[in-house]
Amino acid sequence: MSKLKVDFELIQKYNVPGPRYTSYPPAPQFTDRVTWPEVAAKISQAQSSGRGLSLYFHIPFCESLCWYCGCTTVITTQREKGALYLQYLDKEMEQMSARVNPQRQVVQLHWGGGTPTFLSPGDIRFLGQSIRRHFNLGPGMEAGVEIDPRGLTRDHIAALREVGFNRASIGVQDFNPAVQTATHRIQPREQTEQAIGWARAADFQSINLDLIYGLPCQTVDSFGKTLDEIIALGPDRLAVFSYAHVPWMKPAQKILEQALPSAETKLSLLKLVIEKLTQDDQYTYIGMDHFARPTDELAVAQRQKTLQRNFQGYSTKGGADIYAFGMSAISQADGVYWQNLKDLARYYEALDSGGAPFAKGYVLSSDDKIRRHTIMRLMCDMSLDYAGLSKDLGLDFARYFKAELESMTDLEQDGLLRREANGLVVSQAGRLFIRNIAMRFDRYLPATEERRYSKTI
Repeated sequence: MSKLKVDFELIQKYNVPGPRYTSYPPAPQFTDRVTWPEVAAKISQAQSSGRGLSLYFHIPFCESLCWYCGCTTVITTQREKGALYLQYLDKEMEQMSARVNPQRQVVQLHWGGGTPTFLSPGDIRFLGQSIRRHFNLGPGMEAGVEIDPRGLTRDHIAALREVGFNRASIGVQDFNPAVQTATHRIQPREQTEQAIGWARAADFQSINLDLIYGLPCQTVDSFGKTLDEIIALGPDRLAVFSYAHVPWMKPAQKILEQALPSAETKLSLLKLVIEKLTQDDQYTYIGMDHFARPTDELAVAQRQKTLQRNFQGYSTKGGADIYAFGMSAISQADGVYWQNLKDLARYYEALDSGGAPFAKGYVLSSDDKIRRHTIMRLMCDMSLDYAGLSKDLGLDFARYFKAELESMTDLEQDGLLRREANGLVVSQAGRLFIRNIAMRFDRYLPATEERRYSKTI
């Protein structure tokens, strides 16, 4: 792919609130009207499937709050809180593993947060041993961990490799000192370079770097310098997120309001990101915020139409049930989603009482499953094959979605996609608007003014 051109007018037209579709229906549809016995029954039904398992562990702790953060976190400098939390993760795993067919293999492992490297190297080893005790880790397991270079040591990296991690996602956001000061995240470039060097020396197979555009004090010139420095580091993948300003959910973000770049500057930053990263085929634009080297397995999987999407984002591990552990963690088995309690004290209390730390869930209807499959294939393949989908779903796809497909005239006229007799193809420019295209298949989407989502671009 040569350098992708970005159209400002189209961005302004389609930059509206919308889901990210890490699940369908999106998480706002989850409800406490669904009970744990209903979810437990679905989990039991799934045990004969033979599907692989994807395990996620939410480590919520951070030493300090980054003011842009939208994650579920616990701010503390008390490291012993991490060790206590692991005892409860072990309790939760013991509960869940008793329900799981021991023959089912773990094909994917991910630790997120918060900051997983808040844990001491000894705690990391403890959690790794606990996971192995409760679950059957398969050969060739994809294991990714989120790393904060601040406070990282070589022993952290060694412990992560011993546990089995082979992929690292390193938070950067921006190298510019003024931006770091304005967002309360001081992280000199040298710390990031050191973390990458340690991970590569430890034979991590893939390095992903996370950036954010739209932060206070960012300019096109300053972020261009950050991107140049990032490209020079040679990451295998990049996730370049739009800053999601949701102060009604994260009050600390109100601190940033006076210094945020204008809407025009933010659009210019997005244009810069896409055009610079795709220049000379350095990176393939996978879609949304994700870029990968053309030889990376994400890019290969997309070309082969085997790419998947779940709560961890784009993935090459399809068809796996997700069992997620820790406060606020979201799980997915066939036909059901469920989320843990978001409050740490309540999470502990539920496990101390011998119960599940269940907060809410969602049981999918047959229509939900059809739309989920359609949205996932659209967001991963950047196309829809009507015949293939009809076969997969056991219906006449073009007839079932007649109204939705007819609604896409404006998207086609704007050059975001091409409708054909046997399918739909998203253009290179349309990859930026893939959330907007997917929204046409969402039967739960409220009116624009009622949506409590970040904007799509």
